[in-house]
Amino acid sequence: MTIKKTPPSEMIRVPTVLISVVRQLSKIHRKGHTTALLEALQEVIAQFDSSVELPVTELQQVEEKLESLSTHLCKQDELLASKLETLARHLEKIERSLASGRYSGGNSRQRRSAYPYQYQQPVEINSFAPENLAMRLGVTKQSLINEWETKSEKEFISWSRNRDPSSLGWKFQVSDGLFYPVKQ
Repeated sequence: MTIKKTPPSEMIRVPTVLISVVRQLSKIHRKGHTTALLEALQEVIAQFDSSVELPVTELQQVEEKLESLSTHLCKQDELLASKLETLARHLEKIERSLASGRYSGGNSRQRRSAYPYQYQQPVEINSFAPENLAMRLGVTKQSLINEWETKSEKEFISWSRNRDPSSLGWKFQVSDGLFYPVKQ
């Protein structure tokens, strides 16, 4: 003789509104009235007519909204995929055109440099006031004047040439008070 064990209880989630009802059903079940309870529930369920629409619960509303959102997102994904395919085709056309040399400017036109100023003629420097030359040489105006006063003309030209960014030597003209570059 085999004894049938009752299956273990299952944990289920119940909407908050039904918690008290489920607790009462559980008490009735524990008192041994399970069969009577099931029969009563079947009668109540039978009383509902399938043609009668029950009010939509919040959960059903959320499910409907999620379904609507999911449908919308699927359509957006399809639209985005379509746009990406179109962009990929255009990019492929551009790459082919560039590879074939159609838009490279051809042999008739010279390619422009990213640094157009590098091909210009160098600017010729005519003269500098003492404060401007001092800035160019990276010294103060006073130290520039001290160097000019303490050195011979050749020594000053050599000193200024060593400090100048373009390696120019500088010579002072007393008549106008300006420094002039020395031509080599």
